[in-house]
Amino acid sequence: MGIFSRFADIVNSNVSALLDKAEDPEKMIRLIIQEMEDTLVEVRTNSAKAIADKKELARKVKAIEEQIIEWQQKATLALTKQREDLARAALIEKQKLENVVKGLHDEQTLVEETIDKLTNEIAKLEAKITETRAKQQALIIRSQAASNRRDVQKHLHTSRTHEAMAKFEQYSRKIDELEAEADLYSKTGNAKSLDQEFAELQAQDEIDKELAKLKEQMNNEK
Repeated sequence: MGIFSRFADIVNSNVSALLDKAEDPEKMIRLIIQEMEDTLVEVRTNSAKAIADKKELARKVKAIEEQIIEWQQKATLALTKQREDLARAALIEKQKLENVVKGLHDEQTLVEETIDKLTNEIAKLEAKITETRAKQQALIIRSQAASNRRDVQKHLHTSRTHEAMAKFEQYSRKIDELEAEADLYSKTGNAKSLDQEFAELQAQDEIDKELAKLKEQMNNEK
């Protein structure tokens, strides 16, 4: 697969759709990012090569243009010396070099277009990698949250947890019974029994009789 076609596949890919279909989303997104980074390295390498080609072409064009000027000067010199044959030969060489320069200018145009295209693709690919890394971070956070929830739920449903809750219920029941018993003792400690009430009535009656007897005795002594 060519670099441009692979680049298009990556930039136009729907990462979210790929992750939804993946059995292991975390592994899938790592592979996607790795593919993007490998492609980015390749695109940058090609861009660097194109820039180097551009500089080399510029040097070639400059060197040949200098030769064209020299052949022009030689043709002029030959004519001043009445050597039309040499002037003609110089102009032929000049024309050959001009054709070469024309071809080099065409190459320069193609290289410029390639550099512009690669620069644009590098920017798009870097943006896609940034977007995908954000999805990776979100996926990691979701995964960690799900793992924590699973651990909590797993802990809540263990037999040890059920035993602890059962013991807690038992302790709560025991405390309720102790509190009820304390309340009962408090109430019975303050209330008079039936025997106590009759004993108090009997004692009161005896006191009343003694008091009446004492009053009668005092009246008889008068």
